[in-house]
Amino acid sequence: MPQQPPAESETAGSAVPSSAHPSPVDPALAQLDKRIGSLVVNRFTYRILRILGRLARPRFEPDGVTLENDGHSAIIHPLERIGSGALMLFHGGGFVLGEPADLFPKASMFARMLGVPVICPAYRLAPQSPYPAASDDALAAWHATIAKASDMGIDPTRIVVGGYSAGAGLAASLVHRLRDLGGSHPAAQLLIYPMLDDRTAMLEALDTPRHRVWSNRNNRFAWKAYLGSHERAEILPYAVAARRTNLSQLPPAWLGVGTCDLFLDEVRNYRARLDAAGVEVSYEEVAGAIHGFDMDDNPLGHRFTQAQLEFVRRFVC
Repeated sequence: MPQQPPAESETAGSAVPSSAHPSPVDPALAQLDKRIGSLVVNRFTYRILRILGRLARPRFEPDGVTLENDGHSAIIHPLERIGSGALMLFHGGGFVLGEPADLFPKASMFARMLGVPVICPAYRLAPQSPYPAASDDALAAWHATIAKASDMGIDPTRIVVGGYSAGAGLAASLVHRLRDLGGSHPAAQLLIYPMLDDRTAMLEALDTPRHRVWSNRNNRFAWKAYLGSHERAEILPYAVAARRTNLSQLPPAWLGVGTCDLFLDEVRNYRARLDAAGVEVSYEEVAGAIHGFDMDDNPLGHRFTQAQLEFVRRFVC
């Protein structure tokens, strides 16, 4: 039976935060919230936001790392190699925004701290290239990495696949696809406030709560752009991670999300379903955190990132 859409709290007065009742934003995130909290993504703004994203992107700082670009993926190499594995990270942006370079600060940090290469694949964006373009690009990136693993000194059994937001949803669906194909598969999956379920966008009641950075109106535009002319997402293999019915035999997963995030309910639901399917799950829920909160220099983001490092280190080192 298909998984039901994310549900609100059992009672409107519940003290437990939910997508329908997000908690107050932590004061440590006030500056970040002021800077990007009111982001509006729709058919009128997404093109200019792509340009602004490039202009606002921090410069790449080659501190302890080197950058390689093979035409399909950007690869951050640590100067000091420690582990034999690698981390593949997909950028966020709701399937309509973003580039691998957006991840360079985070990818550089992972590469330095873990001592392994971090691969940041490019993928085609909607609405110009709807599903299955990004899914196919993700699969191609995986196969390309496996093909050159020996040359890069990577143990193909010690590669973690992950991403941020839509990139995390893409990573989750890639894991599903690789399980079905057989052959090589990731050692683990790192899903950072993942965009997992198009049915969240269908819940118009979620248009009212104040979700910072990524609102349900943004979400609705993004899912429609990504799914394109397909009207029945449930019959599209690997389009929407949360619509997959069989989550058994998947690699260990790390999931994290804040209590002010629109995706809170769908991440909780996916975590519960993974656990019920017998998948090893590590879960971090950060009180008062908005979407993308770890992209700023703040204590909540530091602790969140440290939990990710501890998880990934188990599989790549």
